[in-house]
Amino acid sequence: MKFFVHRLGCPKNDVDADYISARLIADGHEPVKQPEEAESVIVNTCGFILPAKEESIGEILQMGQLKKTGNLKTLYVSGCLAQRYGDELLQRMPEIDGAFGLGTLDSIADAVGRSSQLQRVIKVESHKLSYLDWNDRLITDEYPYAYLKISDGCNRVCSFCAIPAIRGRFRSRPLDSILKEAEFLAAKGKKELILVSQEATLWGHDLPEHPNVVTLLKELDRVEGVKWLRLMYLYPSMLTTELIDYLSADNKSLDYFDLPLQHCNSEILSAMGRRSDRSAIERLLKLIRSRSPNGTIRTVFITGFPGETEEQFEELKDFVRAQQFDRMGTFIYSPEEGTPAEQLPGQIAEEVKFRRLDELMCLQHDIALARNNSLIGSIQEVIIDVIDDNGLARGRTRGDCPEIDQEVFVHGDELRVGQFCRVIIEAVDEYDLIGVKLEG
Repeated sequence: MKFFVHRLGCPKNDVDADYISARLIADGHEPVKQPEEAESVIVNTCGFILPAKEESIGEILQMGQLKKTGNLKTLYVSGCLAQRYGDELLQRMPEIDGAFGLGTLDSIADAVGRSSQLQRVIKVESHKLSYLDWNDRLITDEYPYAYLKISDGCNRVCSFCAIPAIRGRFRSRPLDSILKEAEFLAAKGKKELILVSQEATLWGHDLPEHPNVVTLLKELDRVEGVKWLRLMYLYPSMLTTELIDYLSADNKSLDYFDLPLQHCNSEILSAMGRRSDRSAIERLLKLIRSRSPNGTIRTVFITGFPGETEEQFEELKDFVRAQQFDRMGTFIYSPEEGTPAEQLPGQIAEEVKFRRLDELMCLQHDIALARNNSLIGSIQEVIIDVIDDNGLARGRTRGDCPEIDQEVFVHGDELRVGQFCRVIIEAVDEYDLIGVKLEG
């Protein structure tokens, strides 16, 4: 059976799609590069916020048209949207032949093999993480980096977030399973491993002997062929001095601090269910900068959370001006079904949410541009991700994660994907840098 896995959502979802593909190949099915060539399509959906749900529904409908115009026999959905709304999808979308929750690899393979039409959603207990027990994963891209999932689920009670309802409580992936996959990825030529989860700082607390994430990083440091380890999603109140010092030390783990702060106003943070107030956040940022003066701090904020006043938003803007974050993203608040924040009074109009988002990102644009201009004339270590048909290379510094942070356009001879090189920065293009590779 020729199959195609349509990927939507975050890097964690992409990893799940790789596992689905590998499981189908193990049963003798053939992956194809375009959905038009497939006899069976699996749409691996995202259901985190409303725009992601709408995108998933739109893509399912588009794939369903291939039953009329292409070779498609069966259309299945998997991932977060199927986990949460699978029954409703089956009832309302006749294009769908089956819905599968998270980690149901064997059931997906069985349905594809039989071209089955299912009347119910196939799920596994949310506390199980057996699909991440290392077996195989399909790697088809030529990027020098790969995402490596170290846990699933979340124990936090953030009032705006539906992740615990979708992915269940936090479960750490066993250390040996992570190491086996890391070695596999290194053998595939991956030079940078990006460790993803809902919360990296909690890894290990539920495993025998209760290791912590520093233990994991030390073990991964031994994997030959890997040069950079990037740890994502650090819950601010769980970020320890031990972890800060390890990320700042001379090892493969990058001094890249990915802190989803969400807001700075203490009242808003309390309403969000966060475990920090403004003073705790300021102490943490001061500690990171004192221990890692050359490190990169990346954060994300939400605008338009219920009850956010103009004064509280102005406080957030002043906070961003004062802190001068290296990297920053912003989202508007999305009321998610079943979350406490959906029922809060003081829901903000959409136009106000977007206006506040624009103001905050314009502020960060000026900060980022000034930071980039200060780098002109400096020498940066860059990993080359892509070389286009004209020979122009695109890469990243230690302080940049693929897909979400800025890039470096590199000119020079004998450039290749996966190469680490010293680049002198000569110019700035908004959020991106332009430089020339130094010889030697």
